[in-house]
Amino acid sequence: MTASQTSGSSVTIDTVVADRAFLECPRWRDGRVWVSDLYRHEVISIGTTGDVRVEATLDGDEPSGLGWLPDGRLLIVSMERGLLLRREDDGTLVTHADLSSTATGKLNDMVVAEDGTAYIGSFGFDFRGSSSIEPANLLCVAADGTFGIATGGLRFPNGMVITPGGVLVVAESMGNKLTGFDIEPSGELTNRRTWAAFGPELPTDSVKAAMSAAAVAPDGICLDTDGAVWVADALHRSVIRVEEGGAITDTVEFPTAVFACMLGGEDGHTLYACAAPSSSEKARRNTRDASLLATQVTRAHGGRP
Repeated sequence: MTASQTSGSSVTIDTVVADRAFLECPRWRDGRVWVSDLYRHEVISIGTTGDVRVEATLDGDEPSGLGWLPDGRLLIVSMERGLLLRREDDGTLVTHADLSSTATGKLNDMVVAEDGTAYIGSFGFDFRGSSSIEPANLLCVAADGTFGIATGGLRFPNGMVITPGGVLVVAESMGNKLTGFDIEPSGELTNRRTWAAFGPELPTDSVKAAMSAAAVAPDGICLDTDGAVWVADALHRSVIRVEEGGAITDTVEFPTAVFACMLGGEDGHTLYACAAPSSSEKARRNTRDASLLATQVTRAHGGRP
């Protein structure tokens, strides 16, 4: 299949894996692309030859953000139970941190710093039943499992990246923007600012009202070597490349909705996108029409994850 770019030229889109429920949080590591399938309750990895390996199964819960400790053990966000899980060397899953007391709603995406510090977002409200958008906490979990609230007042914090210069950039899906923080040596977040705004502040009386007014709904994100952020726009079937300050330099349009992205591949130039007809939990839970797509771009992967 093909997708279009803003320049008018088409790009080739490859299907990496299909017949999935709903994919999120793609990561590139050790020659494989890793991804969470929320409603099959699995973390899978796919090799360059297309082989699929189930890396972990979360009985009764949905995996989301993925990352690794410095010693190579996998961290998995367990969304509904409010846990950060750790996969031990023998494959067993144990609780790295129980965040249920500090999370605001379901846990969401995650980025793990080089020292093993994990930053994890939460919804802030009941996405399916709430009448208004409520502010959410961003949590910080040290490598030893101790945790606290890094900051609050975010509107549905979602994908995150850490730049080589130590800046955390957070996608606020209900905020029409990317928000930046400086990461102090202690892991504390300081100097909060708008990293890139896509438009004015959104209404908070309902998700429908916010999404109707949003120019972009930034979902999963990744970073390239030039310091720009690639953003999966959950509203417009596209992944956009955004520079600090808000300039959009590239747009890749897909034939279906995309909800997360990651740069990877052996040379870092493969743009992976988690695709599905919609993000509706009711629709996706019992269907198998989600996929992981890939295309080639000119900038390579940078930063974390």
